[in-house]
Amino acid sequence: MTQTNPTNDPSYRLFQQRVGALRRARIAETWLTITVIVLLFIVSAVWTDFSPEKIAAGIPRIGEYFGKLFSIEPKRGAPPISVLAWPHVFGGVKEPQSILYWFYRIDIYATLLWQTVQMAILATVMGFTAAFVLCFPATGTLLPLRPVVFAVRRLLEILRTIPQVVLAFIFVWPFGIGPLAGILAIGIHTTGALGKLFAELNENADQRAVEGIRSVGGSWLAQMRYGVVPQVLPGFFSYGLLRFEINVRSSTIIGFVGAGGIGAELKRVIGFNIYEEVSAMVILILLMVVALDVTSEKIRHRFIVGRGA
Repeated sequence: MTQTNPTNDPSYRLFQQRVGALRRARIAETWLTITVIVLLFIVSAVWTDFSPEKIAAGIPRIGEYFGKLFSIEPKRGAPPISVLAWPHVFGGVKEPQSILYWFYRIDIYATLLWQTVQMAILATVMGFTAAFVLCFPATGTLLPLRPVVFAVRRLLEILRTIPQVVLAFIFVWPFGIGPLAGILAIGIHTTGALGKLFAELNENADQRAVEGIRSVGGSWLAQMRYGVVPQVLPGFFSYGLLRFEINVRSSTIIGFVGAGGIGAELKRVIGFNIYEEVSAMVILILLMVVALDVTSEKIRHRFIVGRGA
């Protein structure tokens, strides 16, 4: 029995030609993408004065900051004194060169940290609620009114485009220095960020449940409530917890513009070069963030696993 050589088959040759053309197009596209990325990197480096030489020259100076954290100069020209001295490191709160001396204002730090967490909680709840309301009319697959979808999406873009520090600085003017300005700033930014994420989750929701509710005469609100929300709620909750972690960090930063929290105190001690207190607050902020991250991870896992079980 004679075997047919596939290379002589016209359809096979056509197939090989098309595969080769696709392969060449893919290679050309890959090289074009790499070229564009390299050119953008070069242009950005030139415009921002970015250079490996400056990075190499600046890296050793990072240690200077940490050196100041652990040493002070009592008088001009005098040799630096170690902030921490091993013979005194485990001394009491009145021993200047001990660990406990760093935390001699722990009651004030704890109050400010708790205020920072409260700001993040309130801002996250406000942003989550507003984003939950706005994400459904911002989803084109759920709302056929294109002008409404376009307007709500642009609104969410505006809310998340303005930096939180800028918003906090603006709100400090009418509302005064304090947590209210920070809560409003973080809440507005959270609305825009979560609204976009929630809308993307809505776009991936199964439409069969929505169509079923619509076929029996259910209103648009009923379609969202019973057809979409049960599918996307675990994702909403997960994104909300992630945003809360981000907002805790943001609550620390925006305090630098007078928007409440421990950031204002951190700015003050940095301005006065009180490096012991800077070190204490940085350690406390780090511990707080780690504790919140671990806690939110456990809550997220328990909620999602519980919903899926």
